[in-house]
Amino acid sequence: MADRVLPRISSRVAAISESATLAVDAKAKALKAAGRDVIGFGAGEPDFPTPDPIVAAAVAACRDPRMHHYTPAGGLPELREAIAAKTARDSSYAVTASQVLVTNGGKQAVYEAFATLLDPGDEVLLPAPYWTTYPEAIKLAGGVPVPVETDDSTGYLASVEQLEAARTERTKVLLFCSPSNPTGAVYPTAAVEAIGRWAVEAGIWVLTDEIYEHLVYDGVSAASMPVVVPDLADRCVVVNGVAKTYAMTGWRVGWMIGPDDVVKAATNLQSHATSNVSNVAQAAAVAALRGDLSAVEHMREAFDRRRRTMVRMLQEIPGVECPEPLGAFYCFPSVRGLLGATIRGRTPQSSTELAELLLDEVEVAVVPGEAFGAPGYLRLSYALGDEDLAEGLGRIAKLLS
Repeated sequence: MADRVLPRISSRVAAISESATLAVDAKAKALKAAGRDVIGFGAGEPDFPTPDPIVAAAVAACRDPRMHHYTPAGGLPELREAIAAKTARDSSYAVTASQVLVTNGGKQAVYEAFATLLDPGDEVLLPAPYWTTYPEAIKLAGGVPVPVETDDSTGYLASVEQLEAARTERTKVLLFCSPSNPTGAVYPTAAVEAIGRWAVEAGIWVLTDEIYEHLVYDGVSAASMPVVVPDLADRCVVVNGVAKTYAMTGWRVGWMIGPDDVVKAATNLQSHATSNVSNVAQAAAVAALRGDLSAVEHMREAFDRRRRTMVRMLQEIPGVECPEPLGAFYCFPSVRGLLGATIRGRTPQSSTELAELLLDEVEVAVVPGEAFGAPGYLRLSYALGDEDLAEGLGRIAKLLS
């Protein structure tokens, strides 16, 4: 009998796609390193340095022998306490340190939450456009993502009616993100409450991603669902982290907050997967959360200025429709009016092809909407310097106009 040829890569991992946003960012950086004058709108990463007091806390931690050894898998006790205090301060959500698990960035929190909650075949309602990692984390955990499509005509907001229409007997979790990556949409408090009450009545869990909570504009606020719907708290997991608020994307500190049994189970998983998050990064996070929000406000003001510039310049391009984002640091314009048009001898039929044309012709990197479950759109981050932002948008406008 001939030996059976086994696949080199498991079907589970082979089915996972590369992060499109990181791929675009990596390509842009590689081209810049090769001498190309590329302007990248791809990565969701603040261009500001981490504030000095946070860096100083990390330097001190490097010299502390306690930080040279293993620490609890669930996080430094002082960081878990700081996260609980910060959550009460910023969201009015009262939780205990035992309800907190410190993770290697928000991505690990998202995956571990799904791995803890889902059994094979369980469905997760996923409003689209969605962050590229969400469906991959769901699938890796054995779940089935069920997109609930929204578009610019509704401000990228999913309604209770849409969610109910997508719900089946296999539905276990709703993924909720406000402010949204990639659209910048922020759900009004009344809508957050309506969706939360629907989830309670339907008996499903909610995983709510609040990583952009402080980055809101024009006087809006981002309501935390378990605060406006207290009855949901026992079936809700909150994901957050220091990356966006404190310009700490590379420090890799995130967390999940949930019922004690869920957090304990997820901590058991993490104890085998990675053990504790880097102690130096955790010490830096403690300093960030215990400090004031003055540096955060400075960054928010800069993002707001860039947001207004980007929206104005995109709206001036024929064939581009750009709703005004109220949160995060992304614009998500529709470019459907440009598809099928001939541009420098090329006729892009998809937003992927249009993104490739922009990189080839004017050396501007953007992320196509296909990566977010929304063909016909582009995502542009305005978390880059004012001069680069204006130059990059000027190149796009010159090419497309």
